[in-house]
Amino acid sequence: MSAVPQSFATTSAFEILGPVMVGPSSSHTAGALRCARVAATLVEGVVSSVTFTLWNSFAHTYRGHGTDRALVAGVLGLDTDDERIRDAFSLAHEAGLNFAFEIGGDDPSIHPNTVDIHLESAAGTATDVRGESLGGGKMRISAINGVAVEISGLYTTLFVAHRDAPGALAALTGALAQARMNIAFCRTYRTEAGGTAYSVFETDGAPDRAVLPAVRALDLVTYATFIELPGSAAALGPGVSTPDLFDDAAQLLDACRERGASIGAVMREREEQMVGAERARALMRRVIEVMREETTEPLAHPQRSLGGFLNGEARAVDQARNALSATLLGAVQSEAVARAMAVLERSATMGVIVAAPTAGSAGVVPGCVLAVGDALDARACGEAQTAVGQAASGGAAANPLSADGTDTARDSSSDDPRACDPHGASAKDAMLEEALYCAAAVGLILSTSACVAGAEGGCQAEVGSAAAMAAAALVQMHGGTPEQALDAASITIANLLGLVCDPVGGLVEVPCQNRNAIGVAAAFTGAQLALSGVRSLVPFDEMAATMLAVGHALPATLRETAQGGIAIAPTALSACARCGMCS
Repeated sequence: MSAVPQSFATTSAFEILGPVMVGPSSSHTAGALRCARVAATLVEGVVSSVTFTLWNSFAHTYRGHGTDRALVAGVLGLDTDDERIRDAFSLAHEAGLNFAFEIGGDDPSIHPNTVDIHLESAAGTATDVRGESLGGGKMRISAINGVAVEISGLYTTLFVAHRDAPGALAALTGALAQARMNIAFCRTYRTEAGGTAYSVFETDGAPDRAVLPAVRALDLVTYATFIELPGSAAALGPGVSTPDLFDDAAQLLDACRERGASIGAVMREREEQMVGAERARALMRRVIEVMREETTEPLAHPQRSLGGFLNGEARAVDQARNALSATLLGAVQSEAVARAMAVLERSATMGVIVAAPTAGSAGVVPGCVLAVGDALDARACGEAQTAVGQAASGGAAANPLSADGTDTARDSSSDDPRACDPHGASAKDAMLEEALYCAAAVGLILSTSACVAGAEGGCQAEVGSAAAMAAAALVQMHGGTPEQALDAASITIANLLGLVCDPVGGLVEVPCQNRNAIGVAAAFTGAQLALSGVRSLVPFDEMAATMLAVGHALPATLRETAQGGIAIAPTALSACARCGMCS
């Protein structure tokens, strides 16, 4: 093993290739929903009314991103992939939940995506929670009733409100020990000595409901609950280490060399050790299923987006492939672009997508991986057909037959090359899975070493990260080395450094859809350069740090606030006035 120390990071690959969610924004829709849902679990009894105070990016773009509906949906207990999120307001009225929104404004001292949530229960109790959406659907609870805390919800988390008294922590840990729950981390926060305290226990395994009555029965406890994050893929407690955990690209390359394995294979092994092989397979099948649907359905059945700026652009690109690909993008890249744009159209209608790593950049990875996967499979079919034809020319006995006597050569001559799959569907799926695991490994490093949220790092953090993920995956799909894959990712990021996030009207529509198309082109270019032997002077870890520094240097007007760039061009402002979505 490498002498470089491993981290205890346990973020699942499916927190990078996910969450599976309703669009249009992973930070402003899925992340906001998760903040509100966790906040609601901290209230004893049924929530009867809630007021959301929105800060910074949330304050400027909450209508266009569906943040308002997502917050209400979270209090109602909906999951990130529940298509009823778009109807959250009417569902709240039916449930008797009163809700209101207030604008807090801009405060550079707090996270760009911050919401203060004031909840009141039917019993008359009130709770104040501050939530922060960190990008890619991740969130953090940073304050409860004015007490600074840190709750991610990524692990099995027991939250206990109690009096700060001698022996309090011992009584609580004793109750958990009695229930045979293993504590990974425990933190206690308090207002003052002898006052109100909150203890947060992050534990291994699934929530044990039997422990709640025992904890609630303690005299010093006022409230206890398990915090569960909707759509989270994590299954381990924090601090659980596996041999394949890595902090950065250098450690990832060490792991690849030690195992003689690809990046995707290392990431798969890591995931299977974290959550088990069966769960990892099920989660990946779900991701691929949604990716196939999100990249094709809008091509066949375009729908007008919520803001009205998107309506069939992906299909137009797809239909022009044959006429333009020979002299412009090429057939495979043209297909990848059309598929990527389709995802943004599906997201902008609040359809179900995979945030990879964010909703605003969700088209790049599936567009690239699925289009190239089909092309590689078609090429393999062509080679197989040629081999069959050569064998057949030597005599009838050389022509292979299937188990039922079908003439394989005749069957494989279908006009649709995808009808032929010489290696079997399982082999093709394995190629896609390994490529997506490779993409997830790159995204994991960027999520932890840099950022993937437009509100923090601009569009370079979203589309730039997605393009880097895709570039690495494309290199692996073509048999490149792990070093080449990371070179491709570095080259791709370098070519997108400084890309601003300036959504017109705060909607994830313009220029977001076209930026995904450019992300595909950047990924294809980075992959081809690396596979041709072009190296990146700056290694991936340094490139990630550079991207983070550039993102922080961007002014707030160019970081998802719709206050700069294309968003304030006169024609864009005029179009927004006609739309009325955000007014």
